[in-house]
Amino acid sequence: MPSLARLHLITDTRPGRDPLGVVRAALSVAGPELLVQVRVEDSASDREAYELARHVVELCAPVGATCLVNDRLHVALAVGAAGGHVGALDLPVAAARRVLGPGALLGATARAPEPALAAVADGAGYLGVGPCFDTSTKDGLPDPIGPPGIARVVAAVGVPVIAIGGVTARRVPELLAAGAYGVAVVGAVSAAADPARATAELLAALPREAAPAHQGTRGPR
Repeated sequence: MPSLARLHLITDTRPGRDPLGVVRAALSVAGPELLVQVRVEDSASDREAYELARHVVELCAPVGATCLVNDRLHVALAVGAAGGHVGALDLPVAAARRVLGPGALLGATARAPEPALAAVADGAGYLGVGPCFDTSTKDGLPDPIGPPGIARVVAAVGVPVIAIGGVTARRVPELLAAGAYGVAVVGAVSAAADPARATAELLAALPREAAPAHQGTRGPR
């Protein structure tokens, strides 16, 4: 299983965005220090999701970066991605683990200790926790939990916590201080005038070493 990168880039497929161009730019400076999570709009067809994910896997492979697919786990399997990520309205974590198999990297979304513990028990190897701050990249999100919310989840689980939602390079230090292992971003890179530079600034704010990816087998701390 690949090591878990500290910087996660989620593809932005909203109108006017260039997800593959952004991924190329980010990979040019981050290489294996980047995990790319392919996420498409709900209205996108499976074929559209497949084509985007296939291209992202092809971009990640030469530089040793990891690609996951959000929600559409059949697409993750079809393109040979390293695994997937499921949210609260996607397949249950235990079902996702059965689909992907024991060796895949599987992330799950949580925002409080109880669901975080349940996700880990069911096989999540890392948790995406948030939203940390206000964000406009996804509709219908709950109120931000801030660094204190991150700290509560970190204290409850024994797998890496990736902070998500309104994350910028300037905010990384306070999220790390709360115990986050890394961060996931969308607009901080996809909406930047220079996505490569934005990626470099985020990397500079994060520790450089990566840890082995977990498979959800560790218990609470």
